[in-house]
Amino acid sequence: MTNGYRASAGIMLAPAVTLIGVFILLPMLLTVWLSFNDWSTQTPFSEARFVGLANFQDIFGSTSVGRDFKGALVNTAIYTALSVAIILPLSVLFGLLVYQRDVGGGTLLRTVLFSTYMVPMIAVALVWSKLYSPSEGPFNQMLGLIGIDPQPWLSSPRSALISIVLLNVWQQVGYFTVLAIAGLTQIPGSLYEAATLDGANRTEQFRFITLPLLRRTLLFSAVIAIINAVQVFEPVALITQGGPVGSTNVLTYHIRRVGIERAQGGLGSAMAVMLMLSLVVVVCALFAFMSRKDDE
Repeated sequence: MTNGYRASAGIMLAPAVTLIGVFILLPMLLTVWLSFNDWSTQTPFSEARFVGLANFQDIFGSTSVGRDFKGALVNTAIYTALSVAIILPLSVLFGLLVYQRDVGGGTLLRTVLFSTYMVPMIAVALVWSKLYSPSEGPFNQMLGLIGIDPQPWLSSPRSALISIVLLNVWQQVGYFTVLAIAGLTQIPGSLYEAATLDGANRTEQFRFITLPLLRRTLLFSAVIAIINAVQVFEPVALITQGGPVGSTNVLTYHIRRVGIERAQGGLGSAMAVMLMLSLVVVVCALFAFMSRKDDE
C-alpha cells in the first residue's frame, strides 16, 4: 500500500514538477551559468566565453557599469523598503475596518480595495502617469484648490521614485488587506471578550492581542510584498524609463536595458544573480528575525 501510494503521488506530481523544472529551475540555472560568461544576446549560447568572476567584478567596480548597477540596487532597496513600510500598516488598518461589521461602509471599502488589485499594472501605470501630469493632472489641480503649488512628481529626482511607490501601494494594498483579514479571522473572539472584561481598551487589545497573533500573517505579507517590489518593471518602463537622472532606474529595468538593449547578456545575468541572492538574504534574515522573536 505504501509503495503504491508513493507511486500514485509521484505520477500526479510529475506534470507540475516537470513544468517547474522547465520554466523556473532551468532558466535560473541558465542565468547562473551565463553570469560567468561573456555572451551577447544576439548570438547563440554556443558562442558564450567563460570569464569567471569578471562580470561580478565589473558590476561592483568603480567604472560606469558598477556605478549604474549600484545606483539601481540602491533605488530598488529604497523602493522596496518604502513599499513594504506603507503597505503593511495600511493593510492591517483596512483589514480591521473591513473585518469590523459594526463599521459603516465596510462593503464599499472591501469592493474598492479588491478592485484595485484586479486592474493590470500596465493600465494602472498609464492612468497614474496622467494623474501626475504637471499641468492638467488631477493631483496638482487638487493641490491648487487648497493653495499648494504644483508638485513635480515624476519630473524631479527627489519625488519620482516616491511617486512610483505610491502607485504601487494603491495597486497592491487590496491584496494584502485580504491577507490581513484572513489573519484576523484566526484570532478567537473570546480573547477580546476576556480583555474587555479585564478593562482593556481598543488600543491595548490591538497592541497585546491583535498584533502578536498577526505576526505570522505579517511575516508572510512582508515576504510577498518584498518579492513583488523587487520585480517592479512596468511603471518604470512605461512612465519614467529610469529617469530623471537615474532616480527610478531599478534593477529589473536596468537588467533589461543592459541584457537586451545593449546585448550584454553575461553582464545582465550577473546582475540578475545578485538580485536573486539579495532577495534570498533579505527573506532569510526576515525569517531569522521573526524566529528569534518567537523564541523570546
